[in-house]
Amino acid sequence: MESPADIEAMRQVGRLTQWKDEQGYGFITPKGGGDPVFVHIKSFLNRQRPQPNDIVNYTLAFDEKHRARAENVEFLIEHGPAPFSPGWGPGILAFAVFFLLYVADSVWKDQIPFAVLGLYLVASTLAFYFYRHDKKLAESHQWRIPEGTLHFWSLIGGWPGAALAQKLVHHKSKKRSFQIVYWFTIVINSIAFFWLLSPRGTAQLRSFLNSLGFR
Repeated sequence: MESPADIEAMRQVGRLTQWKDEQGYGFITPKGGGDPVFVHIKSFLNRQRPQPNDIVNYTLAFDEKHRARAENVEFLIEHGPAPFSPGWGPGILAFAVFFLLYVADSVWKDQIPFAVLGLYLVASTLAFYFYRHDKKLAESHQWRIPEGTLHFWSLIGGWPGAALAQKLVHHKSKKRSFQIVYWFTIVINSIAFFWLLSPRGTAQLRSFLNSLGFR
């Protein structure tokens, strides 16, 4: 009969049958059956975000209470970026930069108030901060920032900062359901911005800002 020390030295193959992305942990079912093995996000060697049903290779280890856990986990089949994902490359970042330049140019031409550009810059900065902070919370297995909060900042104009965070921090860029909502916020925000460029939208915006004391 193999001792735990012998088993620990063996690489095993299994399927990620359970994964709680918000909490950063899940369970691997070994190939051929057996009890599920606990795995934490910190045990993955690859930078990509785990997804349910990923096939992985891992080292079986045991904690002080002799409970099995997976370490040095690697993906046997690399999954590509999720649809609608900024992980497709620099395209989303180029689009974000172009969009912000367009907003700045609209301000320069006095088509919209400076406050609009300020909102995009502030919201993007805060979005980047919240993404980075949420990534740290996930890695330390602490209470997470609600996804609705991240989407809120994208919706009001912080989606360029969110795109930068997803690219640099590698957070939320692989979760398909999150990406769908994220791109929905981009579409809604873009529609709202271009409406503001219309005569009616510009007039209503300036009237609103004047009521707040902005000139």
